[in-house]
Amino acid sequence: MESYFGGLEIPRLIFVKGLSAIYFVAFLGALNQFIPLLGKNGLLPATDFIKQTTFRITPGIFHLHYSDRFFKVVASAGLLLSVLLLTGIADNFHWVFYILTWLLMWFLYLSIVNVGQTFYSFGWESMLLEAGFFAAFMGPDHMEPSIIPVILLRWMLFRVEFGAGLIKLRHDPCWRDYTCLYYHYETQPLPGPLSWHFHHFPKSIHRFGVMFSHFVQLIVPFGVFAPQPVAQVAALLIIGHQLWLVLCGNYAWLNWLTIVLAFVAFSDSLFPASFINHVSYIERPVMFNVLLYALLAVSLVLSWKPLLNFFSRDQLMNYCYNPIHLVCVYGAFGSVTKERYEVIIEGTTETNINERTIWKEYQFRGKPGRVTRIPGQFAPYHLRLDWSMWFLPFSVVVSHGQILNVSTRLWFIRFIEKLLEGNGQTLSLLADDPFKTEKPSMIRVQYYKYQLTTEQEKQATGAIWKRAFIGDYLEPVSRNDIRSMLN
Repeated sequence: MESYFGGLEIPRLIFVKGLSAIYFVAFLGALNQFIPLLGKNGLLPATDFIKQTTFRITPGIFHLHYSDRFFKVVASAGLLLSVLLLTGIADNFHWVFYILTWLLMWFLYLSIVNVGQTFYSFGWESMLLEAGFFAAFMGPDHMEPSIIPVILLRWMLFRVEFGAGLIKLRHDPCWRDYTCLYYHYETQPLPGPLSWHFHHFPKSIHRFGVMFSHFVQLIVPFGVFAPQPVAQVAALLIIGHQLWLVLCGNYAWLNWLTIVLAFVAFSDSLFPASFINHVSYIERPVMFNVLLYALLAVSLVLSWKPLLNFFSRDQLMNYCYNPIHLVCVYGAFGSVTKERYEVIIEGTTETNINERTIWKEYQFRGKPGRVTRIPGQFAPYHLRLDWSMWFLPFSVVVSHGQILNVSTRLWFIRFIEKLLEGNGQTLSLLADDPFKTEKPSMIRVQYYKYQLTTEQEKQATGAIWKRAFIGDYLEPVSRNDIRSMLN
């Protein structure tokens, strides 16, 4: 078995520390964003959602009690637990304490995800939960590592990569004719600072990028189950691919978590001997081994549906068959949008609206807005409002450059209401408040088509985007207008 898997000391260390760091980022983001989005007075109050569901359907601590103050306690506790694991403090205690630390952190984040609705509906939430649950059984650093959680985490890595590869082949034809990257860097949810440059690569490089993606996601994943050194070569290819994705955009912790997962396919042989402690591990207690075999048995049962999903013509993407988010199916970007549309929000303090009215534009932290602003690098931090804004254009019907139909969402109408009220919590989610101490009297929402500029256009104007007005997403509204829409 040693020759097949190799030593696991360094891979376990990297995986556990890396995953703990991602949990820290996740809880930090929750502390900063959950209450404006989902708090008692948020856009989609968790309290309203909890009344409509049950613990069995959406298990979590908030079924016992929810208040914004209690949420802060829960998220702060999650931060503390992640620090205990990241610093290795949890390793110094009994193995039961180590497992309970991981499982409590997992349960607290599960509680957040299960009441997070639209704002927590991303596949990487389930990835983080599943990885965290299995990490609990890696054991503290002074205990002999087991291959069982390693196998389960490799199986998870396989589902993440192979699922993403299959969903691409089965959906958008541009993945089959190798042209998806002609559009992707321009139309991805939150472009990064290098996206403009990537978009202008020669088309031959874009086609090669798609072929390399297919290779890494459809063929390489089988290698993670192979003996060493094949498994770690496969892992290195996956890591290389994910690092490229890190450079080209902002996908929260999706790429970083996949990188951390890939390290479970490594062995100590890849690292210098000086990195390895060569300590004498204590043997795993009988009870710990019993838990490991129970974990393996349950995971095998739960794996049946995800396995069948690979062979289904109606393959599901980012779906969990159970409410505790274990052994889910994953995938990303089965379809690539070919044109980028943006919802632009503007406000004014004037009451009489005419052609001379001065409108001020609200700027988001990551979402494109002002055409001269270079996108920032935010991942692994998750800008939840910005991501939700990216989905809004999918509910707009445009034909021949004109808007035919707009289907607004409840959270967005409430968002406009909060802006009209000058709500400080809501404004904290944005890059700035264009009205400072004032409140806008009216807000309008306009719809634009965005394109990345050419080299010549960028040199002439300094802008990385150019935009064309399409129409009104929401005509100018006042606080009274919004209240009428919500009643």
